[in-house]
Amino acid sequence: MSSPPVSLSDLAKLDDAQFVATVGGVYENSPWVAESVLEQAPFVSITSLHKAMAAAVDSASEDKKLALINAHPDLAGKAALADELTAESKEEQGKAGLATLTQTELDKFTKMNEEYKAKFGFVFILAVRNATKHTILSSFEARLKNTRMKEFEECVTQIHKIAWMRLLTVLEPADTGFLTCHVLDTAGGKPADKMKIVLKRVSGGGEIGIIGEFVTNEDGRLTGGPALKGNKEFTVGVYEWTFNVGDYFAKEGSALAGTPFLSNVPLVFGIDNPEDHYHVPLLCSPYGYSTYRGS
Repeated sequence: MSSPPVSLSDLAKLDDAQFVATVGGVYENSPWVAESVLEQAPFVSITSLHKAMAAAVDSASEDKKLALINAHPDLAGKAALADELTAESKEEQGKAGLATLTQTELDKFTKMNEEYKAKFGFVFILAVRNATKHTILSSFEARLKNTRMKEFEECVTQIHKIAWMRLLTVLEPADTGFLTCHVLDTAGGKPADKMKIVLKRVSGGGEIGIIGEFVTNEDGRLTGGPALKGNKEFTVGVYEWTFNVGDYFAKEGSALAGTPFLSNVPLVFGIDNPEDHYHVPLLCSPYGYSTYRGS
């Protein structure tokens, strides 16, 4: 059973050895990364800690980066078959379905691992925690076409992503993240007021299912402020807004068909940083809509 996440305030109380023991594993078998940021402690957020650790890696020599890359095991490789992975890698490969490959799939992974290492001289790195084996194989095929320099840089980028996701499992985020929404009626050229919106958590931390129902105010924003706020509510995962645009445009007197072209608009989006502000607006008319991550 994994240990509960350590709060940032408790992390700040640890001595150097305890600090490295707590976060040193987020960069695979490379505690030197955690050791290199000790002088910058304490950290007010996971975001700031990850930024410092990533900067330490980015400023390291190419030889040191290469050693970091090769500290990672092959995906579905010999170490996995021999059950010699670190606990972190074992969990990540298991979640991606790499522990239950068919013999045909395993043969394909083995072949691509060998082709990749023969071409580039280091192992293939991909942040697989939220990936599927099909996504991984597709990435293998695409990245085999890269130059060595581009692929080296991509591996380091993927290592930073792996470290970020691992930090989120060992530390409790700062209580700073929140989710907001804004709806604009592009047909009327105004905020969409009194529109019903439902928020659901599809996957991730916290209870799965409907989180809350909201109604927009005269500015097209949620009455009462953020839909989610703080690290107890605002967690990493996949969410879905459902906007009742059909009812809204009926209220506005828009000429709608018996079966409206748009009735309910679902928007599925992911939260990766629980310390950040995610603003997910909707711009809509009776016949179209768009969205983006706002600020």
